[in-house]
Amino acid sequence: MSRAVTIKPLIEGKLTDSTASETFEVINPANGKPLFPISVGSEEDINRAVTSAQTAFDDGRWCQTPPSSRKKSLHRFADLVEKEAATLDMLDAEEMGKPVSITFANAASAAGLVHFYAEAVDKLTGDVFSSDKDSFVSQRRIPYGVVGAIAPWNFPTYNALLKSVPAIAAGNCVVLKPSELSSRSAIRLGQLAIEAGLPPGVFNVVPGVGETVGRALALHPNVDMLTFTGSTAIGKRMLQYAGQSNMKPVITECGGKSPQIVFADGLDLDKVADAVAHMLLRNQGQVCSAGTRLLVQREIEAELLEKLSARFKHVVVGDPLDPKTTFGPVVSRQQCAKVMQYIQAGRDSGAELITGGQQLLQETGGYFIEPTLFRGVKPTDSLAQEEIFGPVLSTIAFDTEDEAIEIANSTLYGLAAYVWTTRLATGMKLARKIRSSIVISANMPTGEGAGHAASSEPAGQSGIGVEGGLAGMESYLRRQVMWFNH
Repeated sequence: MSRAVTIKPLIEGKLTDSTASETFEVINPANGKPLFPISVGSEEDINRAVTSAQTAFDDGRWCQTPPSSRKKSLHRFADLVEKEAATLDMLDAEEMGKPVSITFANAASAAGLVHFYAEAVDKLTGDVFSSDKDSFVSQRRIPYGVVGAIAPWNFPTYNALLKSVPAIAAGNCVVLKPSELSSRSAIRLGQLAIEAGLPPGVFNVVPGVGETVGRALALHPNVDMLTFTGSTAIGKRMLQYAGQSNMKPVITECGGKSPQIVFADGLDLDKVADAVAHMLLRNQGQVCSAGTRLLVQREIEAELLEKLSARFKHVVVGDPLDPKTTFGPVVSRQQCAKVMQYIQAGRDSGAELITGGQQLLQETGGYFIEPTLFRGVKPTDSLAQEEIFGPVLSTIAFDTEDEAIEIANSTLYGLAAYVWTTRLATGMKLARKIRSSIVISANMPTGEGAGHAASSEPAGQSGIGVEGGLAGMESYLRRQVMWFNH
């Protein structure tokens, strides 16, 4: 496959021209140069795609086929994604800067996600309830119909499939809107789905800008459900659009300000530093669940920060298409400016800058930001409260378990938390007191864990609804009671 992917709406299995004449210039974040223009998209583009999806759902070309047939098509789809994984990774690297060397949430892992949901097609069942002698009461799970999916730019291939495949496996038809910053892999995924045997109309892809295409999709009265990943501010807007239109249910996976909580109880601080640095620096900190707040027990703060500072300086900064690069640019000029403003706000607040804080490789024209570490951040500072989405780690010292819990829960977010302790009692206490999903570890993970079977549900303003695993697929199914009186 060539990296030359035509960026047009993929509707009813075919590339079609957008009805919009205005274009948006996609920029290579590694050098600041234009890559290509794309159409901003239009409400009519969404109307055509929704009509295609609605027709495909209503005539049963997908949801009424045998589960074994749907499984085979999705497994073929996964095989094609895996076959083209290297090129899909290159498309994403060129558009948004994720280094091809980073395996986290890459195209190969996305293929594994599709295989998981292919196998899940016939694994969700209904219920039969106990009832009186004159009744038979059951409940089945049925697809909603047309699902509008809006994917972010940070892991374009993986998130396009995470937003779409569980819904498709559940029997729905999808209209996917990828980010205007990273559209090519989504278009190619739609073509691969057709090649794998998914009927036309089941997986439509409409590129364009959020204000035009995303808004039209969320407001469309014939979209039966909406799934969104992105910022909390836009997630709130999705809920408003759903209320303004047809009260469609909405899944939102939004922002995070996840804490890394490190206790002075005998940990190997080299391993802690490896893990904390790795999580923050992968994809240049552009990960919603990244541990961007370091809560460290006071007596080990200086030692841990020294180790982290050394690791921050060992990244290989450069072209994300180069396999040797471990640290690429942030996605855009606007994102670069936003991150630099937060770094300046940290300086202005009186926090101590330990390392970083500068733009790098400015001669390239790219949007590279030095991995940045602050000390002495106050829990109420913007560095500790707001999602930066960049390579900035804010350190807050604490003395007691209760103080750590209070600080961890002190933001409006509740996406994830990471606890480092050798004491089971400490880990159990924090697991019960911290409201978000939580990872408790005294070492780096060495395996897959639960893999794609794990599901999670955010708290606070990190979002609404379950994603991942069978529970995530069930989110795309409505419960219908079937009550027989005899």
